[in-house]
Amino acid sequence: MTSYLIGIDGGGTSCRAAVAAPDGRILGRGKAGAANILTDPETALANIAEASRAAFEDAGLDPSGITAASAILGVAGHNVGDAVHYVKRRLPFAAAEIESDGLIALQGALGEKDGAVAILGTGTIYIARHGEAVSYIGGWGFTIGDHGSGARIGHALLQESLLAFDGIHDGSPITDSVMAEFNNDPRDVVDFARLARPGEFGRYAPRVFEHAARGDAVALRLLKAAATTVDEALDVVVSRGSERLCLLGGLAPLYRPWLAERHQKHFVEAEADALTGAVALAAQRFGSRPEVGA
Repeated sequence: MTSYLIGIDGGGTSCRAAVAAPDGRILGRGKAGAANILTDPETALANIAEASRAAFEDAGLDPSGITAASAILGVAGHNVGDAVHYVKRRLPFAAAEIESDGLIALQGALGEKDGAVAILGTGTIYIARHGEAVSYIGGWGFTIGDHGSGARIGHALLQESLLAFDGIHDGSPITDSVMAEFNNDPRDVVDFARLARPGEFGRYAPRVFEHAARGDAVALRLLKAAATTVDEALDVVVSRGSERLCLLGGLAPLYRPWLAERHQKHFVEAEADALTGAVALAAQRFGSRPEVGA
């Protein structure tokens, strides 16, 4: 029996899987629900298995082959030892390694080339590769890091809306829109913010980009401050030798025109997605030349 390769891109919203031949050729893809190994490892395990089965079926393969497959999983929380050990022991594969979701994104975006990715979404992190060396900047989470992230931008917008409500800062159409959403009652804003997760704050970030494009004074101020933090991180990445920069994440296309001119010359388009990167890493670590009949 051919031993196939599996790449997993496990996220807080969905889990994607791809099955590949031993030489890394992708044969089929599948998708299932969330795969957050930190907050819900049992559900993550179930969805990893379901997405893998769906990928085998998409390829016209017998899903029982999963048990003989070797897999690379890219997930958030890869550096939390207890969660990784718990999940790794219960995976249905013959062999598996758990890596960061950022690393598989880097591999997909840059292939075998040196360079760096800036992942700009609900959170932010910067990952650079030079030869075999991979280094990380940021990614410390919403409470104490993730500067320039969607969560930070949305949080700042809510703060600014209350400052405008109190007459401390000038308001604008964007702060008016936020207060209208909360019935013009600051207590409703506070109730929301008290329990909100980073992703819930992050839903307000696109509104800031939209209003900034219309010249809204508050949105412009918030976005310029956020872009400065991204530029500062990119300055460090470039100073350490990365000449190729790839912007990834949900805010990447929105951010690009707002970033400093000095960085524009370094930006390149992603070669492939994170799932493709997971398969490529699986081929590097577990792959071989194609078997007869593969």
